[in-house]
Amino acid sequence: MSSSTSNPTSVDEKGSVQAHVNIALSDPDAHLSPKEREAIDKALVQKLDMRLIPWLCLLYLASFLDSETKGNAKIEGLIDNLHMTQGQYNACLTIFFVSYSVFEPLSNVLLKQMRPRIYIPSIMILWGLTMTFMGLVKNYSALMAARWFLGLTEAILTPYFSGVTYYLSCWYKRREFGIRAAIFFSAAAVSGSFGGLLAAAIAKMDGIGGKRGWAWIFILEGIATAFIGIASFWVVVDFPDDATFLNDDDRRRVIARLKEDQQASAGHEELKMTYIWDSLKDWKTYTGCLIFMGVDGALYAFSLFLPSIIKELGYTSTKAQLLSVPPYATACLLTITIGRLADKYNKRGIFNIGTSLLGVLGFSILLGSRNIALSYVAVFLGALGIYPCIPNTLTWVSNNVEGVYKRGVTLGIVIGWGNLNGVVSSNIYRGKGAPYYTLGHSVVLGYLAIGLLGGSILQWFWLREENRKRINGARDHWVQGLDQQQIEALGDKRPDFMYTL
Repeated sequence: MSSSTSNPTSVDEKGSVQAHVNIALSDPDAHLSPKEREAIDKALVQKLDMRLIPWLCLLYLASFLDSETKGNAKIEGLIDNLHMTQGQYNACLTIFFVSYSVFEPLSNVLLKQMRPRIYIPSIMILWGLTMTFMGLVKNYSALMAARWFLGLTEAILTPYFSGVTYYLSCWYKRREFGIRAAIFFSAAAVSGSFGGLLAAAIAKMDGIGGKRGWAWIFILEGIATAFIGIASFWVVVDFPDDATFLNDDDRRRVIARLKEDQQASAGHEELKMTYIWDSLKDWKTYTGCLIFMGVDGALYAFSLFLPSIIKELGYTSTKAQLLSVPPYATACLLTITIGRLADKYNKRGIFNIGTSLLGVLGFSILLGSRNIALSYVAVFLGALGIYPCIPNTLTWVSNNVEGVYKRGVTLGIVIGWGNLNGVVSSNIYRGKGAPYYTLGHSVVLGYLAIGLLGGSILQWFWLREENRKRINGARDHWVQGLDQQQIEALGDKRPDFMYTL
């Protein structure tokens, strides 16, 4: 049973479909040699990169910088100034993930139904304003309310995990957007580095205007995010079939590249309930949830509490802010390197497995170490084992799910489930556990070993077995009696669709 849903915001839906048909009818490079076509293709990809990637990175840098300020604000006196207990502070962290996870699966569907150039800037502005208001709260209740709405806005903030992974898949071939997703998500690690430096500087404003340093961190970073959102109305672009920065020939080329890559993103697809059910019935959705749970649970614990962990090693709050910079910077470099190598060799799982071992080693050391220098080295290993696996996991999930809406729904489920584990992550580093945080490090180690490492190994073996069956013709009966259109509608169930390992 399936039912189609019309696009309420696409007034020119018929025109968009007709435009796609017209674009697909002719090849502007049919008369050129293979070498000339390759040169044009390379120039086209560079044009896409220059227009899409830098601003998306800035948007994500701003949003993740805001996300990480809680840890910075905490060691600048947030808890004492608002007369909160450690339990209340953890509750404020937890409520964010509740509202976030509830609304996250809707974000990708909304992105397809609405225009990114309107949707993304609008949510960025709301996000920035909510962040600013957090700097004006006077008590625990007000902070709880602000955190709830912050989770709501981030859930529908398309420049976050799933939205951009889906968005990039509408522009690039499957073997191309791994490095671009890595560059984009490396902004999370950059924000960690920059956030520590920025927080240390802003905290010096303590007392100005009658406000504490932690309040100024929220206010100034929130205002900056809102202004970036306003500028985004003139910078963010929509999808290939109506991209105004491309001429007709370039639009034909982008859509032809996606079609050649067996991506439904090349054409127009209406929302049907069957795509949602297909995602729910697909085992890859649940292995993706297991893997992303492992990396996301570890990520939130690490980013929320890293300043506190370093401070408990015996450093002042300012020095702890500054010492949080090098691990993030190193993780940024490895994230981009892994993205490039994964694209080059068209392998994802093996990089997840290898990188996660660094994180397992790091948190194992943190559990047993009582030496400050060794523990700080372990923090580096923890960052290296977590951050590269965020874009690599999402790219892996996206590569192996075909169909615009099915991919969007799957990414929403995977990321929504992963983010729900922030409820756990925000409650495992308790004040009474300082300075060794045995409970917190143990839980993060479990996330990395069972979820990220174990889940990646499981999915890799299952995908390899499925590819073997398809190569041997064991799935050919799925297309018997079907015409070409029906075969294409099968998406990743097509016998000739090979999964990325």
